[in-house]
Formats: sequence, C-alpha cells, structure tokens
Amino acid sequence: MMGTEQIIESIEELIFDKTGKSLSFIQKIVLLESLCETRKNYAQIATENNYSEAYIKQIVAPKLWQLLSEALGEKINRTNCRAVLEQRLNTLSLQTTSKFRQMQCKVALESPEGQVPLSSTLYIERGIEQICYQQILQPRALININAPRKMGKTSLMTRILAYGNSQNYHTVRLSLHRAETELFTSSKKFLRWLCVNVTHQLGLESKIEEYWDEEMGSLMNCTMYFQKYLLQKISSPMILALDEVNKLFEYPTLVCDFLALLRSWYEETRDISIWQKIRLVIVKSTEGYINLDINQSPFYAGLVINLPPFTRFQLENLAQRHNLQLTSSSLERLMDFTGGFPYLVRLAFYHAVHNNITLEDLLQNSTSHISLFSHYLHEQLRYLQQNSDLVDALQQVIMANTPILLEQEIAFRLKSLGLIDLLGKQAIVSCGLYREYFSNYFNQTINSKHSLKNSALVHFW
Repeated sequence: MMGTEQIIESIEELIFDKTGKSLSFIQKIVLLESLCETRKNYAQIATENNYSEAYIKQIVAPKLWQLLSEALGEKINRTNCRAVLEQRLNTLSLQTTSKFRQMQCKVALESPEGQVPLSSTLYIERGIEQICYQQILQPRALININAPRKMGKTSLMTRILAYGNSQNYHTVRLSLHRAETELFTSSKKFLRWLCVNVTHQLGLESKIEEYWDEEMGSLMNCTMYFQKYLLQKISSPMILALDEVNKLFEYPTLVCDFLALLRSWYEETRDISIWQKIRLVIVKSTEGYINLDINQSPFYAGLVINLPPFTRFQLENLAQRHNLQLTSSSLERLMDFTGGFPYLVRLAFYHAVHNNITLEDLLQNSTSHISLFSHYLHEQLRYLQQNSDLVDALQQVIMANTPILLEQEIAFRLKSLGLIDLLGKQAIVSCGLYREYFSNYFNQTINSKHSLKNSALVHFW
C-alpha cells in the first residue's frame, strides 16, 4: 500500500505532466485529508486553514476532483480517490516519471525580481489569498497589505485584481512610484491625477473640469467627482488598488490629507449606498514610518494583511517547483539562513538552477561582496545608514547573545524592514544572512575606528 505523502507526490507529477498545472496549497490540503483513513469533513478543513466552508465545498474541492479526473481519465471523487489513485499510480511505468522530470527541467526559469506573473507556477500561496478574495466581495471592503520590500505584496494585489475581474468587477491599479515628483507637491495636483487616471482606466470620458469647483477644496472635489460621476457611471463594483502608498510618507501634508480622504470614503460606505461600489486595496512597504491619528487613517480599518515569510512547508514546495531535491538538513539551513523571506529564497533557488550548483555551494561566502545577495544587502545597509538610530539599535541586537528590549518605535521600524523579529517585546535578528552580514559590517566599523584612534595616538607622540 502506498503512503499518503507518496500518493500526493506522484499525483502532483502526473498532473503537471498531463496538464502543466500544479496543485495549490489548499488543494493539497483537501487531497491529503481525503486520503487519510480518518477523514476530516470540508467544514473542519475550512476552519483549520482559515477558509470558508462554502469556498472549500463549492470551489476548491470540485476543481480538484475535476483536475484529477482529467489527468487520470477516470471519474474521481472524495469517496473513491484513495482506491483509484493507488491502483492507477501502481500501474504507471517509470517512463512517465522520467518524462515528467525531463519536461520540468525544460521549464523556463523566472527572474526573482518584480512581481510573480499570474501564469507562474512559482507563486506560493500563503493561506491568505482566499481570505482576500472573499473580503473583496464585501460591500465595505478595505484591504491593507503591509510588508517589507520584496515580500510579495504586489503579487498578492495583482491576484486580488484578477479575482475581481473574474467576478466582472471594474479594476483600477495605480502605482504611486510611477507618478512624477511634481504631483506630490500639492493635494490638488495629486488628487486631479488620481481622478484622471481612474477615469481613464474605467474607460470613461474625463469630466474633471465640469465637477471641479475651486471654492470647495481638493478633498471635497475629489469626493464629489467619484460620488456624482464615476460611481454613478459603473454598474458593477470597482476595486481601486493603490500600490506603493508609502511613497506619500515623504510628503507629510499630502499624506495626511490623502489618507484621511480614503478613510472618509470607507466611512461613507456605512450610510451612502453608492460608496459600497468601491472596494479599496492599499499596499505599502513598511520601511516608512509616520504617526497618524488612528481615527483618520485607513491603515487601521478593514482587513489588515501583514504578509508572513514562507513556512518550511512552503519553502519545500517552491524547491520542488524548481526541480530541486533538498535534504531536510539543507531545508532547515536555508530556512534559518533566509528566514523564509520570499525574495531571498527565490534568489537562491534561481541561481542554484541557473548555475547548476548545489544549495550548499551557493550559500558559501554568501555575505561577501560578490555573492548573489550583495546588492540586496547593500540596499538595506544604505537605508540604515540614513537613520543612525536604527544602526545603533541593530548593532545592539546583532551583538547580543540573547533577545534584548528596544525602544518601541525603533523596534517597529527595524521589524518593518524585516531585520528583526519580536519575541514579545524583545528583539532578535530575523535570519542568519542578516546576522552574518551586519556582524561583519559592525566588526569592520569597530576595527576601522580603532585603527584611526591608534594612528592619531602615534601621530601625537
């Protein structure tokens, strides 16, 4: 009799061979629980994995059984899956497995830079996608996606928009880092830019001059343009996704005005039904820090998603999709070294496959200036060097052998950079890569200061 894990591994290979598709995280969970002798029902699976029972029962499970049926050419359901899969997999020849591995090796690698394409087989679900999909269907939807750079925020946002498209929603995506600097010099310029871009993406005629009254002020003008024109013109809900909102933190007056405006739109959904047509997705890197009134900021309303790093299971899943067979010890080392940060993991896997080298070789001297991580590490260092209070605090954490207590705001800012984790109120470095790199940097800095001091003393004498 085949083991459950062996069945899942074999069926994944077969499905990819037949359809070019991979099982999602939640599909594998449903399959795993369906293969167990003591099976959990869909309600239990949903509760344990933070999904709704309806989503598991009406969407995930039917698609899974259809996918398996197509791959095997035989009707498969929850009742007969174990018996059918065992029988069919036992009769498969070694040629099928060999063919799969040949095909997998030919799959083009994707650069780890930028968002993960919608069609990519390398996107790893982290158990929050379905929560976002369900939330965006709600009339008062507001989703805040927060994480340090390169954690997958934009990739998640793109999938929320794609899901909205599948529901026939209008979708508007604005990346603030693409806006000219001049637009951030006044609320009027920025809000008119917002109105024009939303109008264009909705495929409507611009009527901003018709609705803009200088006597009303920019915040009210923007609100009226949405309420009296844009929202009146669309018959289905609109998802407005704002990426890189942290760019506004460089402009204190503008950011306070704009965030208060977004919060007011969210509050309007309580009493004015037409505002329920708008669903907001706000994406920001957490490197920026700004003190905001909790009652005027959209960051403290709606669904707040703090993107987590990969788990060991997700890291192993991604390794398999790169056709990398890693030992348990290698996985543990990579998990400790990268902290499960998606960009660092993908970068390691990409170079391991691209250069045909083992993960162990890849991680040797990884903090040197010629390593694949050097550019990213230097970016982190440059940001820190602009904030001396953060440098001092991180040095304390790096040099300490045990978790230490930091001032609250400093701890928040270092955590938002992904550099530390918090155990209660005490800080520890978040991964081995940062510990090695910044230990070397701080030691070199200390040695340089000692050398300068000694040179000065010799010169004096």
